Amino acid sequence: MELTAELARYQRALARAPLAGATRTKYVARVRGFLAWLAATESDVGDPLTDPAARDGAVRDWRVWAKTVARQAPATINNTLAAIDDFYARRGLGAAAARREALPRRAPKALSPREVVRYLRAVEHCGSGRDTVIALLPFYTGLRIGEVVGLDLADVALSARKGTLRVRGKGRDGGKLRELPLTRPELRSALTAWLAERPHWPGADTSPALLLNRRGGRLSDRSARAITTELGEHTGLGDDTDGGFGPHVLRHTFATQLIRAGVDPVLVADLLGHAGLDTLRVYTQPDDADREHALALLTTDA
Repeated sequence: MELTAELARYQRALARAPLAGATRTKYVARVRGFLAWLAATESDVGDPLTDPAARDGAVRDWRVWAKTVARQAPATINNTLAAIDDFYARRGLGAAAARREALPRRAPKALSPREVVRYLRAVEHCGSGRDTVIALLPFYTGLRIGEVVGLDLADVALSARKGTLRVRGKGRDGGKLRELPLTRPELRSALTAWLAERPHWPGADTSPALLLNRRGGRLSDRSARAITTELGEHTGLGDDTDGGFGPHVLRHTFATQLIRAGVDPVLVADLLGHAGLDTLRVYTQPDDADREHALALLTTDA
């Protein structure tokens, strides 16, 4: 089966689609692999490029081949199936009836105790009061980075030994409000230092935002994320963390530490701003360190 022309036609269709360049490249590569498999596979049940029944059979056969012969990972198979669906949709045939692979459920990446020490030491030397607050809030309060940049001055209440933080969560109508106690002296000290520094920044008299950019406006989600990510990468955490280091890892670390310390999941969900407990189940999943520890308990003759 000669399918070079089909791939070229698909590439032209993708060129007109509102997709990122990297997405187009990945889709083309995955469809090229599928078409190459089709070309090398004999079919006597119809044309898989025009007949829906033959399409479904071919895609399901490819899935079995990818799993048992090519030994592809479940996520790789699912990503390729998404590209194949796009290919057929642009041909007007629609997505194939082929189920996705079940993905193994893993606990989100959280920092180990040693990595926590490395991170907090790096934060101590970051040299910016604003950036210190950005780096510590997800770790000590579990805030999403969007919640961090959404804080206003009026949301922070501090005294010598305690404080509270009013947080707007995700959702409609500005999100659900929750109040978090500021129990950690390190975080209160960082906030106090930033509040003393903030009046010297552009926009301090006009912007209600707690965290300002250099032009006097509210700091963006993207900028705050970059500050935290770069801090971790300079410490080497970006090399150690699957999927890259960022504020999401700090939020996961916050949740994981509380769950493993035996804190009531209802309370943890409340602190994280989750409406229910289903999302927390992922934090109870074993990680690689748990598996290694379990296997190390086996009796040997040594």
